[in-house]
Amino acid sequence: MLGQERRAAVAAYKERKIPAGVYALRCAPTGEAWVGAAPDLGTIQNRIWFQLRMGGCPFPTLQAAWNAHGEDAIAFEVLEGLPEETLPYARNAALKERRQHWAGQLGARII
Repeated sequence: MLGQERRAAVAAYKERKIPAGVYALRCAPTGEAWVGAAPDLGTIQNRIWFQLRMGGCPFPTLQAAWNAHGEDAIAFEVLEGLPEETLPYARNAALKERRQHWAGQLGARII
């Protein structure tokens, strides 16, 4: 029975909907903001926080804010999710366009 349960769990995992969208990182003490887009909003914060903790973030201004003010000063916020029916080939273009839009709205840097 364990094998059947495992196969069912794997099948459910493969069929899950992965939300793509645009997110923002904000530094409370300085008011700085960074906007990014990700094909999987459920995992992006963990990846960025890992990079920042290890000192290997590819965005120097974000890493500097993290180093100066600490983890508690940086907030992660989902700004917008793409509709699930967005086709994969159109998703990247849509993410870029929405990231540009939000960066302009917030006066933020693009990451």
